[in-house]
Amino acid sequence: MNANPNPIPTPSIAPPDIVRCAYMELVVTDLAKSREFYVDVLGLHVTEEDENTIYLRSLEEFIHHNLVLRKGPVAAVASFAYRVRTPEDVDVAEAYYKELGCRTERRAEGFTKGVGDSVRVEDPLGFPYEFFYAVDHVERLTQRYDLYSAGELVRLDHFNQVTPDVPRGRGYLEDLGFRVSEDIKDSDGVTYAAWMHRKHTVHDTALTGGDGPRMHHVAFATHEKHNIIQICDKMGALRISDRIERGPGRHGVSNAFYLYILDPDDHRIEIYTQDYYTGDPDNPTITWDVHDNQRRDWWGNPVVPSWYTEASLVLDLDGNPQQVVPRTDSSEMEVTIGADGFSYTRGDETDFKVGSQL
Repeated sequence: MNANPNPIPTPSIAPPDIVRCAYMELVVTDLAKSREFYVDVLGLHVTEEDENTIYLRSLEEFIHHNLVLRKGPVAAVASFAYRVRTPEDVDVAEAYYKELGCRTERRAEGFTKGVGDSVRVEDPLGFPYEFFYAVDHVERLTQRYDLYSAGELVRLDHFNQVTPDVPRGRGYLEDLGFRVSEDIKDSDGVTYAAWMHRKHTVHDTALTGGDGPRMHHVAFATHEKHNIIQICDKMGALRISDRIERGPGRHGVSNAFYLYILDPDDHRIEIYTQDYYTGDPDNPTITWDVHDNQRRDWWGNPVVPSWYTEASLVLDLDGNPQQVVPRTDSSEMEVTIGADGFSYTRGDETDFKVGSQL
């Protein structure tokens, strides 16, 4: 089922040296409502704004922005942006994707304020990727304790992408220089998800099996889990607890403490903390059994169906939504959620694997 009849070819040239996920450009339909959510509720810091666009960053960031909110007619993702190690790596990225036969667009002045020479591509999975080096530096707010809130978001941590064929996407991202920290499989060899990194944490992006290309979520990190609990308390006090989709809880995969919330356009945001270091060259890949109900929540809490089925559209380079292709491999939700809506394990077994290798 996972034998790939349509692998993405490996280019003849080395890939660009990607440092980390750097920012996401989100298209939102009501800029004022989105500003209220991201600035007033979540506390992201405004670097710059105008009538159509807001540039936001987290507390510890020194580049111009981690998140761009751009007003538009259809809520979607315009860019998953990665910073590369040198200016020459932008040239390499352009050549790499041209060899793959992907559509590319290069702008010396950048696609957003504060970012210089960049290339955007429609990658082989249908996602709008961007690669850049040149960027404006802004004040790093690490010691601005007068601005620090109880639920402070300190870093952009990762993206999560929904794609029909996870092994195909995994091979492509491994060619691009990403390494796999964890994945979810079953005894038949079906891969349901993979976590992939460039920086030395669990992931810069993840691939979740489903109808795609779509954006599952973008994640910001906090220092401690109590920061996440404060966000829950704040959303309750503001009577917007219905925008809490899942959590708080502890993941099995990544070991991170998490919370999933929805913005006014139903873009999913994860608040995330306490994963682990992955920087050693022999860092092992952890494989989880899809029937282990501690993989998604360490405490065994059920995953709400919307978490598996709902995701944001992504745009092509003309700004049009990419066509969503159905997944044909088994669905993680179908094989792990029973008729009563609760997660279950395999058959009548009384125990199940906990993060062990298949």
